[in-house]
Amino acid sequence: MKSLFSKYALPAFLAAALVFALFSHSCANTTQAPTGGAKDTIPPMIVKVSPAPGALSVPVHGTQIVFTFDEYVVVKEPKGIYLSPPQEKSPKYRIRGKSVVVYFEEDLLPNTTYTLDLTGAIVDNNEGNFFPGYTAVFSTGTSIDSMMVTGTVQDCEDLKPIKGATVMLYKDHGDSAVFLQRPFASIKTDDWGFFCLRNLQDTLFRMYAVVDANGNNKYDPDEDRIAFLDTLFRPTTVVNDTLPELMKYEMKDTLNCKARRSEVELNVFRERPSKQLILNKARLADRAAYITFMAPDARIDSLWFRGIAANRVIAQFNIPKDSLELWVNDPRPMPDTLHLFVKYRKTDTLGVLSPATEEIRLVRENVAGSRSRRAARTQTTRTDTVLTVNLQVAPETFEQKGIAMEFQYPPVWGDFDALEFRSVNPRQQETEEKFKLVRDSLNLRRYLITPQVQILSGHEYIFKVPHRTFRDINGHWNDSTEVKVSLPTDENLSSLSVHVTGVTGKCVVDLLDEKRTKVLRSYSVSQDQTLSFPYLKQGKYSLRVTEDVNGNGIVDTGNLLQRRQPERVRFFSVDDKDILEIPERSEISQDLDITSLFE
Repeated sequence: MKSLFSKYALPAFLAAALVFALFSHSCANTTQAPTGGAKDTIPPMIVKVSPAPGALSVPVHGTQIVFTFDEYVVVKEPKGIYLSPPQEKSPKYRIRGKSVVVYFEEDLLPNTTYTLDLTGAIVDNNEGNFFPGYTAVFSTGTSIDSMMVTGTVQDCEDLKPIKGATVMLYKDHGDSAVFLQRPFASIKTDDWGFFCLRNLQDTLFRMYAVVDANGNNKYDPDEDRIAFLDTLFRPTTVVNDTLPELMKYEMKDTLNCKARRSEVELNVFRERPSKQLILNKARLADRAAYITFMAPDARIDSLWFRGIAANRVIAQFNIPKDSLELWVNDPRPMPDTLHLFVKYRKTDTLGVLSPATEEIRLVRENVAGSRSRRAARTQTTRTDTVLTVNLQVAPETFEQKGIAMEFQYPPVWGDFDALEFRSVNPRQQETEEKFKLVRDSLNLRRYLITPQVQILSGHEYIFKVPHRTFRDINGHWNDSTEVKVSLPTDENLSSLSVHVTGVTGKCVVDLLDEKRTKVLRSYSVSQDQTLSFPYLKQGKYSLRVTEDVNGNGIVDTGNLLQRRQPERVRFFSVDDKDILEIPERSEISQDLDITSLFE
């Protein structure tokens, strides 16, 4: 706490000196701007709390908590004033001199221990220095609850801490409590995703963490993200104000903030909707459309277009099975409106999946308006009459992934023997090379081309799709197209080899950038092996491992009512640092034991 000398004596001394200087030099230049003193960087401090900390038998009606500071302050973030147990309406405040008066629009509960937290809410009036925080504890009964629990809330995919999540405890263990009731006790996480719920009852709780979009202290699946503890929880730690976990630190104090003990880890995820119905639809072209569903794993019993044979319809789900692409492989002119009928399992009024058939009208764009068919034909572009083929390849991943060939519309005929793959050596000598072509199991418009030859530095590799090699559902042929690729030649690039052991199931190993926002390389792993990450620039990277229980190659989210956690994610670390630093011109080798990582 600031000393009285540093707060008042020193400024008084400086003021006296300034007055003396002004009056002792009558020839001073009075038009010169005064110079300021040193900037105040010391945060405000509390000098008094009323009612006193730990007060008992506090009135339930008209209660006010007064925090008096050693200087004038303002409330910069009202949401930082947080009462637990929370009320329907947030606490209100007013400024009175150097005091912040907090009051409540609802009566407090009888015989209840309350905590009123000020973390991140208050700054001083002059320089905006943040007050680290304070938690006032009081009771409307004759005793104070004495248990506590600490923990960390983080994102399930990148494990980044989540600031401002609401951690909630419920004595009602039913599944519906978090949807319908406000919690028995709650607190907001700080910048580090850390929380400390203090002065709790010694009893069993259900624990949740909600990223509460509308601030109602309940879980709204359509808006909020959630985390939950698998089992019932009973606090085991007794409140002791000397514990580091109960101290209030500046968030830039990395050493002390990281040193706090976390008893519970909560991984936040966004639930996929459980109510199933057709959500959206669109006609993308004459013979192309899509429909989307509200929930994943849509179950379609049958679908058909009016007037179109079933064997002329091509359909493809995405991985989560909540979006279905549709194409019509029929050379006849398509009508302005396609009538699609879908028989699927739809959620009824009782919340049960029941068979339902819906008719979906898919209208061609620009037909409903005044534009005529003749006018439409005069504006036909080249892309309307040519099958577009995209060839995708990156020099850094050419050896690992090869070349991807993707069509705008599904091809219905192709001369695969006409495809060309050749190499050009530094002497400009061309050689026909062998390659393997495989259709992507998840995308029927995409093919993967894997060279069946050793890829050499200094060589150029050319893959060509000749003119009229493929024809699509519209009867359009492709133009000639090709792609050229060579291995990177920058001598400053480095490589990383990861020797993966302890693999007992399927997992996905991703190399990410330092901020964990972009996947640079990815491997699906089902056995012990060595993963190669060549051609890396100097910098910092993260290595993420995800348990891929169902083998679909993505991080599957959790389900609250089914008590299913999201698939687990871990980051490889060395010396307690989960960042890999890759220097220039280096060959880095790391051992990664999957079993140990998840234990």
